[in-house]
Formats: sequence, structure tokens, C-alpha cells
Amino acid sequence: MIANILVTGATGNVGTEVVRLLSDLDYPVIAAVRNPIESQKSFGSNVRCVPFDFTNSDTFADAFAGINKLFLMRPPAISDIDRITPALNAAKRSGVEEIIFLSIIGANKNIIVPHYAIERAIEQLNIPAVFLRCSFFMQNLNTTHREDIRLRDRLFMPAGNGKTSFIDVRDIAAIAVKFLTEEHHQSQELSEINRAYDLTGAVALTYSEVATIFTNVIGRPIHYTNPPIPIFIWQMVQQGFPLQFVLVMVGIYTTARLGFADLVTSDVQQLLGCSPISIDRYVEDYRECWL
Repeated sequence: MIANILVTGATGNVGTEVVRLLSDLDYPVIAAVRNPIESQKSFGSNVRCVPFDFTNSDTFADAFAGINKLFLMRPPAISDIDRITPALNAAKRSGVEEIIFLSIIGANKNIIVPHYAIERAIEQLNIPAVFLRCSFFMQNLNTTHREDIRLRDRLFMPAGNGKTSFIDVRDIAAIAVKFLTEEHHQSQELSEINRAYDLTGAVALTYSEVATIFTNVIGRPIHYTNPPIPIFIWQMVQQGFPLQFVLVMVGIYTTARLGFADLVTSDVQQLLGCSPISIDRYVEDYRECWL
């Protein structure tokens, strides 16, 4: 039986790709969005858009009605788990049978990140779940850091000389769709069906090495500046990024600087049957962003 699938975070990097892949496969996909009218224009007629807001319980019933599988992404603006659990409980009451959660590497051990608490909350629902614990998105470079690269020819982040196992969101989305479209055997024990995967690229790279790749692919020098944290915070806020968002970025780059972001696994290879997308290919595929 083909499941009805609800995608939260449908306008984000990963969510957009998940919706596109499901639509291409002719799966009944519903995009949970804040502005259905505007989003409908982007997604087209094959995707149904419904109003949804984690902080507005009035949107839960219609969004979850008839849904079998849920792709769950934490809204970047929400770190308080108590603002997310009402939606999770509503999903269970509505009959959602499985949740695919977009988590982060190390969430199972790092009680500081909100993903840790969300994973625990999902486990308490006693329904099957898959935790996709992802490394740093390559696509952060063409979103958050695009203007620095395009206009200033620099990678501007305080990551020191630490390595990061960058992953392309297209690989993440392909894996999410694999789980969203597979049949699930309800007879399995819960301990067997709460699965977790560490999704990384094939190699870990320093940002200096990434700058060299940019230089070689786009044909002009790109430099990694490695600014002091106070300067990074000040300049990012000056560029219009919210302070809370910038502080989260500092935490991510501190993880890299301390050498905790270099984990490389074979999970992507095993799940997709092919090597992860390389950062060289990513830079080439997104070439227009840097010009």
C-alpha cells in the first residue's frame, strides 16, 4: 500500500529535495508549510500544500489527517522541545505509523543539542522511527555563506584546522525517500525498528582544502579566513543574521575546530549503493551560485 506522506520543513534545503523526489515517484506527498498559497506555486500541482505551524495546534488535525509517514525536521528557530512535542503527540493520535527524523551527527550523545531531546520524545511515542544523523550540509555554503564566497572570495567561518565530513543534501533526501517509501513490517520489535544512521561524505576535509576545491572548480582564488569567534559573530550579525542563529553556527564550527566533525561512515554507500556526492561535484553543480 502506498503511504500518504507529510513533509515538514518542506521549503528547506532537505525538505524541498524530499518533496521533489517523492513527486517524481508519483507518491501522494503533502508539504507542511506556513504559507500554502505561495508554496503551491513553487511545488506545482503534483504536491498538496497544507498550513502547518509547530507552535499552532489548530493546524495539526488537518495536516496529519490520513498521514501514514512523517518526515520531521526541527524548525531552526525552535530549540525548546516542549514546543515540538504537542505536534508529535498529535501525529500519533492521527495514526502516523512511522517518523523519519532529520537529526545531526552525535545527537544520541550530546544532550545540549535539541535533536537529542527530540529523538527521546519520538522514542516515547512507541511508533517506528528512523533517525538520520547528518554531518554538515554542503548546501550551507550556497545559502548561509553564499555572499561571502560570491562577493568576497572567502570562506568565512571559525573552524580552525579541523576536518568536516560534508554531506550533500541530495544524498540525505534520497535516503529519506528510501525509508518514506519502503514497506514497514509492524511485527518487528520496537528495539529493532527505531533505526539510526550516521550520514557523512566519503572524506573529511579542512576548510582550507575546501577553499582549494572552490578555487580549482570556479577558476578564481577563494581563501579560508578562519576569523576569531568575536569577529565572526560581529560580522555575521552585521550581515543581518539573528544572533541566536549565529551562536548556533559558532557551536557547529567549534565542533569542527576541536576535531569532532571528522567522522566518516559507509552508511550512505550502503543505503544508496553508490558513493556519496563529492564536494568537487557539489561546487560544480552549484557553479552559478558563486558567479
